[in-house]
Amino acid sequence: MKTIHGANAAGGGPWLSPEDRAARGRAARKKVPRSAHEEFTPAGQRPDPVEIIERQSATRLPELVPIRYGRMTESPFRFYRGAAAIMASDLAGTPDSGLRAQLCGDAHMLNFRLLGSPERNLLFDINDFDETLPGPWEWDVKRLAASLVIAGRENGFNEGERAGIVRSTVRSYREQMRRFATMGNLEVWYARIDEQQLRTVASEALHGRGRRRVAETISKARNRGSLQAFEKLTEVVGGERRFAAVPQLITPLSDLLPDQERSTLEEAIRDLIKRYGRTLATDRRHLLDRFTVVDMARKVVGVGSVGTRCWIVLLMGRDGSDPLILQAKEASASVLAEHVGASAYATQGERVVAGQRLMQAASDIFLGWTQVEGIDGQERDFYLRQLRDWKAIAEPAEMVPKGMRLFGELCGETLARAHARSGDRIAIAAYLGRSEVFDQALVGFAESYADRNERDHQLLVDAVAAGRVTAESA
Repeated sequence: MKTIHGANAAGGGPWLSPEDRAARGRAARKKVPRSAHEEFTPAGQRPDPVEIIERQSATRLPELVPIRYGRMTESPFRFYRGAAAIMASDLAGTPDSGLRAQLCGDAHMLNFRLLGSPERNLLFDINDFDETLPGPWEWDVKRLAASLVIAGRENGFNEGERAGIVRSTVRSYREQMRRFATMGNLEVWYARIDEQQLRTVASEALHGRGRRRVAETISKARNRGSLQAFEKLTEVVGGERRFAAVPQLITPLSDLLPDQERSTLEEAIRDLIKRYGRTLATDRRHLLDRFTVVDMARKVVGVGSVGTRCWIVLLMGRDGSDPLILQAKEASASVLAEHVGASAYATQGERVVAGQRLMQAASDIFLGWTQVEGIDGQERDFYLRQLRDWKAIAEPAEMVPKGMRLFGELCGETLARAHARSGDRIAIAAYLGRSEVFDQALVGFAESYADRNERDHQLLVDAVAAGRVTAESA
């Protein structure tokens, strides 16, 4: 193969010509046909899915684990959101092209949402990177496709409607990857889906009700910032702003521990903020230094993350109406690591931050990481970001087939852009080709995996009924 001097941004080796990179993708197609991705046959010795969840729970705060099980037993879709480790184990046994990219690792549909950029623009992007690692690009696409089928089933969509949603989503990924393959590196880096594009897509593809829903979601996102979180999550106590308790979900530090232990933990979290600040760019570190820590609380987050250590920290700026609320979330090893190899970063927090910065079009200005020793003497990794920064999430239960199809297309385009920034976009595009072979293959995969997910969900429900695990609603 011809080489050009310099490092290959798509693979770390010598530069290859676009023609050679495309040839690499076509060669991968011969080894692993695109139609092979339809296959999902669980391994004969497939690990017990409940045991996988229990292993994760063993490292978490025991008093919160029942809330995780309670959320996961609510429906197959909520189970799926907490079952990234189960699917990673399953995907490890599926065909892959041998082409790699930075993965989200948990690319289900609700991990795509509106976010605020540092320039105060609204962007549609991937949100959650707890499991990010380099790996087979197909895994993210398959997790997204399966999530759409599972959500579609809960909405009562028929098989044809679900198939159309998956085909449109994967077609969008494939066609956008082919578009990115023709673009220069800087063009790919600057690509993004912004508010204007969302409004244009909605006006062209949706009727009045759908357009109104998009407009309402955009408006909601713009109202979800530090001030809104400040008003909602805090109260005045003795003339000072403090986090308000929400039973089981938000526990102020003053309610969590006795005085001596609380004082030790307060110092640990203050030290966490100080250490974390060193991972920010100098201008943002300067901005952080203008805020003072005034309160902190433990928060229950998500579905799959329930039980991990998560703190929200209230800081105040120039006066009592200038808040900043940071979320410090524990970062454990990615569920992908067992199957694709350990992270190259020294800490799991840095792994999360590096993956997020690589895949997102624009990241939170306060995104950073640290490692801190807890009151139990254990060193733990954390990553930090603003608690809310113009974020808004879709409501799958309110979607009709056309709306979910449009949402899936936006997710497919966004995921393609994220993979194009880190992987060999030319080789991946050549592998996918112009035909709908891969699109159709993932229709079959997604339906098969949705079947498996329903059975796994029932296994957890049965485990709760049998007393093997304890579930609690919150």
